Amino acid sequence: MSGTARSGGPLDAARLRAAFVDFFVARGHVAVPSASLIPHDPSVLFTIAGMVPFKPYFVGEERAPWKRATTVQKCFRTVDIDIVGTTSRHCTFFEMLGNFSFGDYFKSEAIPFAWELVTEVLGIDGDRLWVTVHESDDEAEQIWVDVVGMDAGRIQRMGDDNFWKMGETGPRGPSSEIYYDKGPAAGAEGGPAHGGADRFVELWNLVFMQYNRRADGSTEDLPRPSIDTGAGLERILPVLQGVESIFETDVFVPMVEAAQAVTGAVVGRDARVDTDLRVLADHGRSMAMLVADGVLPANDGRGYVLRRIVRRAVRRAQRFGGADLVTPVLVEAAAGVLGGAYPTLIEAKGLVTDVLVREEEGFLRTLTTGSALLDEALAAGDGTISGEAAFRLHDTFGFPVELTREMAAESGVEVDMAGFEVAMERQRSLARAASRAVRPTGGDETYRSILDAEGRTIFVGDSPDRYAVAVRVVAVVPVADDSNRVDVFLDRTPFYAEGGGQVGDTGTIVTETGVATVVDTVPAVPGLSAHRATVTGEVHAGQDALATVDAVRREALRRNHTGTHLLHAALRTVLGDHVRQQGSLVAPDRLRFDFSHPGGVRPEELEAVTELANADVLTDERVTVTETSKVEAEAMGALAFFGDKYGDRVRVVRAGAHSVELCGGTHVDALGMIGPIVVVSESSIGSNTRRIEAVTGRGAFDRLRARQAVLEEAAALLRTEPENLPEAIERVLVRQRAAEKDLESLRARELHEEARRLAGEAVDGVVVARRDGVTTDGLRTMATEACRAGRLRAVVVAGSPDGERAAIVAAADGSGNAHAGDLVKRIAPLLGGGGGGSKEVAVAGGKDPSGLEAALDDARRALNGG
Repeated sequence: MSGTARSGGPLDAARLRAAFVDFFVARGHVAVPSASLIPHDPSVLFTIAGMVPFKPYFVGEERAPWKRATTVQKCFRTVDIDIVGTTSRHCTFFEMLGNFSFGDYFKSEAIPFAWELVTEVLGIDGDRLWVTVHESDDEAEQIWVDVVGMDAGRIQRMGDDNFWKMGETGPRGPSSEIYYDKGPAAGAEGGPAHGGADRFVELWNLVFMQYNRRADGSTEDLPRPSIDTGAGLERILPVLQGVESIFETDVFVPMVEAAQAVTGAVVGRDARVDTDLRVLADHGRSMAMLVADGVLPANDGRGYVLRRIVRRAVRRAQRFGGADLVTPVLVEAAAGVLGGAYPTLIEAKGLVTDVLVREEEGFLRTLTTGSALLDEALAAGDGTISGEAAFRLHDTFGFPVELTREMAAESGVEVDMAGFEVAMERQRSLARAASRAVRPTGGDETYRSILDAEGRTIFVGDSPDRYAVAVRVVAVVPVADDSNRVDVFLDRTPFYAEGGGQVGDTGTIVTETGVATVVDTVPAVPGLSAHRATVTGEVHAGQDALATVDAVRREALRRNHTGTHLLHAALRTVLGDHVRQQGSLVAPDRLRFDFSHPGGVRPEELEAVTELANADVLTDERVTVTETSKVEAEAMGALAFFGDKYGDRVRVVRAGAHSVELCGGTHVDALGMIGPIVVVSESSIGSNTRRIEAVTGRGAFDRLRARQAVLEEAAALLRTEPENLPEAIERVLVRQRAAEKDLESLRARELHEEARRLAGEAVDGVVVARRDGVTTDGLRTMATEACRAGRLRAVVVAGSPDGERAAIVAAADGSGNAHAGDLVKRIAPLLGGGGGGSKEVAVAGGKDPSGLEAALDDARRALNGG
């Protein structure tokens, strides 16, 4: 069953990666390093396929820097998570081997390439291979038969399974898949189209992107058809290594062994145990790689998916009853398996372990409470857990609803998912931002027609001498839902369009017939800037105009943007390289930077960050901007900012000795222009995510001046100098503490005297009295001292401390019917509250002072035997 390389012997994962890449490099492809599991494409949470990093090239947003490329791309997807461990071929983290043509070669080369690599380089028996093509693709079938020499009897035509599309619109095309036949023992015959799914295993998918679907539903041929292929490394390894399952290959065996070690379970004795161990092995790889790439546990987005993976793994481990933490063992094993191919996992292993241990320990703490709630819901039951209960588990205890469903299923109970979605939507509605970006009436189709007709908007406003520029108006489009605004499009512009956290510029566009006051600048589609404006007079396409940026505002933006870079670098220096940007806002009056960090930032750490950033400012070093290739930029150590998309040419911004970033925004010419950087706040905004806010330049001066004014005012009030404020405040506090102590002594004496007076009012050893304006503790002191001093049977004192609440205290010697606790429980409802205590002392409170007299009357009756 196994395949062998030309050099002899079955290939392990490292040799398979190398063999694949070397094959295509020898055929003119550029070896492109794996992209992160966190894609720049906002339409997907994770890199789910080898083509995701290349999507901008396929959809025409950017020009591909190479005609041919090959990658070993790390990928993550959860579409099959519920069956991971139950089959021999499904996993969540996987590696996709791929070759790509960007308008260079097509089917006639892609198909023979694949066949040669599989049969000659990898040594897989061609007689065990099957091929599928799309039912309409005569050309592909002909190439397989006439060029490759494939037996036509092992070529099957299929429908939608062999047609790939990027979305409702955009590039698409037929595909051809290569399958390996594991033999009759693995399932029914009939080929991939009709045979057993476990018998015919997909090895490689070749996608022929040759069509484009327009918004109106019509389809056209792409001018430059492209190739996108993906071969699953984990799917190929069992064939090469002569084993039945991915979990028996070298990328999984150490993970399974680690799962056995930490749980004490053994593979091969029980089907359910085997499934649990495989889940641990799979999820261990996934969680380690996700955290290494910057994903941190959270309650939404990527962090939610990671949290679900971790908690699924911990739950599986808990079934075996072990007391040891499972995540550190799995991380260690994952580093051994994947660290050679992905060194960042080795470099970040300490951080990865810390993050996952914190998550596991937190989940174990909440698991008991959450399980109790789940048990209550199960016990309540008619065979269904309500949507509200499932939502509480999710919202309060961090249980992913999938975990609730899994735990419920173990008891044969279903979850009301419709009710859960209603509760979730209610929460989303409350949290959803009230405002959304206003889109022009034409939508993307209008934008693209302007882009196609006029070309990209050329940005020319990167220096102060270019803040006012002669331009030409190429289009004016009304803004949907806002009859007072239009989007003005120019051939070139000094206005920076919102991006990379920096807000868009404002200013004016003046023609001979009107003035457009620009209130925002945004990217309509990549490459096209929309100047959102109100118009006085008339502004129309074809006019020459003077476009002028609000210079004061832009200069503030430049200071804050470069300041953000310095803070980012300082945070990484002080806290560690695990700090990664999670979001930012560069506004004229402030900057905001969100970053990953698994814990709080100590005051001394924040002080060190501020000092380092301001030390960089004082160097007044030049800020340099260089255009280069992305590969060269990464070699320079440049960091990518969250959410930005980068083409083949990138801008590298070097700001001082510590900061090198990929960034398209505007920056100061020298660091001294930033002025002071003053941190306003640092706080948590979510699990493992922190936020720092700061001001620079004029904003920093204003804040420092305001603080100085407060200090001087405080000093004047204390009749001292600002530098002596701490000592002056300490003197005031000493006097205050002394006064408070004297006041407490006076109150104690007054309470003691009042207790003596109460004791003197006793009738038959009982006192029932009202005293308003006294705290509950004061009433307790009065009652207990009066009871003890007068050797009384019982004392009941009630009152309203503030006119809005009621309190009552009973003290008794415990004889006869004088039981303080029972007495308070009897009369507390009359105050609209409750309480209790021992037979000697009991306290109650309520919200209804009007019931005090009735409560006292009832106390008298109770103590008199009524």
